[in-house]
Amino acid sequence: MYKIIIADDEDNVREGIRDSLNWAELGFEVVGDFINGDEVIQAAGTLKPDVVLTDINMPLVDGLEVTRYLSENHPLTKVIILTGYDEFEYAQQALKLKVYDYILKPNTADELREMLSKLKAALDDETRQVEDLGMLKQQLRESLPLVRERYLNQLVTGDLRESNIDDKLAYLEIDLKANYYLVAVIDVDDQGELKKLFPGSESELLYFAVCNISGEMISREKNGVVFQNNDDKTVVILFDDDMEVLSRAATRIFEEIKVSVREYLKFTVSIGVGDIMSSLKNIHYSHKRALSALEYRFFLGKNRIIHSGDMEGGLGERVPYDKLWEKKLITAIKSGTQQEIDVIVEKIIKNLKESYLSMDRCYIHVQHIIVSIMDALDDLDIGETTHSKISSPLTEIYGLITLDEIEDWLKTYCSRITGIILETRNKCSKMQAVKAEAYIRENYADTNISMDMVCKYLVLSTSYFSLIFKNHTGETFIGYLTRIRVEKAKELLKCTDLKTYEIANRTGYLDPHYFNLIFKKATGMTPTVYRKMM
Repeated sequence: MYKIIIADDEDNVREGIRDSLNWAELGFEVVGDFINGDEVIQAAGTLKPDVVLTDINMPLVDGLEVTRYLSENHPLTKVIILTGYDEFEYAQQALKLKVYDYILKPNTADELREMLSKLKAALDDETRQVEDLGMLKQQLRESLPLVRERYLNQLVTGDLRESNIDDKLAYLEIDLKANYYLVAVIDVDDQGELKKLFPGSESELLYFAVCNISGEMISREKNGVVFQNNDDKTVVILFDDDMEVLSRAATRIFEEIKVSVREYLKFTVSIGVGDIMSSLKNIHYSHKRALSALEYRFFLGKNRIIHSGDMEGGLGERVPYDKLWEKKLITAIKSGTQQEIDVIVEKIIKNLKESYLSMDRCYIHVQHIIVSIMDALDDLDIGETTHSKISSPLTEIYGLITLDEIEDWLKTYCSRITGIILETRNKCSKMQAVKAEAYIRENYADTNISMDMVCKYLVLSTSYFSLIFKNHTGETFIGYLTRIRVEKAKELLKCTDLKTYEIANRTGYLDPHYFNLIFKKATGMTPTVYRKMM
């Protein structure tokens, strides 16, 4: 029985959903119903629901925030969004957050029943996968002894110091008798994401599952051995007495492994394939070439089979890396649009791909970009405490295994930086506008007060001051000054016996006639009439 939570701020909708279905018959148990997203978030840790059925538009915390929270903190919980026709744009945003599905309101019990039936089947499949992982864990304990795996790792890395390789292989019951050998290295592509979904030992089971699928295929062919190295990569040794047969078999087998992993494990792998060797004593060269080929995933992308021979002049003409794009990026971050920033980031990554620099050199260039961005923030007086909130970018990039991933990450990072810059500028602009207001209130009686005086006091250009002052107050400088002067004149007319010309002088007007015109325009009456009415 799967646990489900219902969340909707409309009582009739929430109760209607709860009471319209035979939940037990569908394989679900309603463990809670709530009127807003905040209650869902508070209860999720305790109730541990398998499914959350939530309205997209709720008070306090809406369905999108609930979905985002569950995605980050309870990634296995499935979310179904309830949405109206006029909320379809929100529903599309929810789909980007990887919700299971959405259903339009109003909906019928039959529609909801059909969706829940499909969800039940999907949950059953996931449960079976978890059970399969449990079985794989058992197989891991009962698989080949560690000594066999350790020996094979020493063989392919060239760390063996003994000459009697054949005798040791026979002792370990490893059959590698052939004329030709080839080594391939298989690596999981999205390790970071998988470790979030399957923390701790569960992620190790996924690596073992890759090795297990590869081993099953090789065992059917009876032309190789499969094992894991110390980096959780799967290593394959293929062998045959005929070089051409071995080459064709390698192409076919590795494609089948790649497809099978994606089909059964729902993630991708990349495979680096080394050169064919004619002796086991030289097999470590094939392994080294396989690792080198695998590194080109950084440039070519994920879910690929990369042969070492393909790297020999097959990548096209190298293009020198142009650091000018880095300077353009900093300029765009300071004053450009997100679209301009994205275009420049794409140019940088394209340039890195075409340069075919080593992975380490590429990482260094990206780190240099990050440091330049941090320097730009310092130039804008944005302190370390502000931009340090963005995790640890200099180390975070090493979790990215392709330039495509670095491109996506760098776009997001730059977007967050521009947000910080904009927020800081807005705060600074507000402070300057507040200072200007205070200055005007203190000096409104000065007949010489002007925008130039205020700008000189604030050390701002008149055009920039006009912009921020209007944004903050909704008024122009003259409009604001006039309003303050008229307000003060009203106070003096009401509370003193001063003559009109004296009040004009005290509020910054040398010409009483001009003061009368300004006052009447602002209040609809002359100062004399205003005083009589008071």
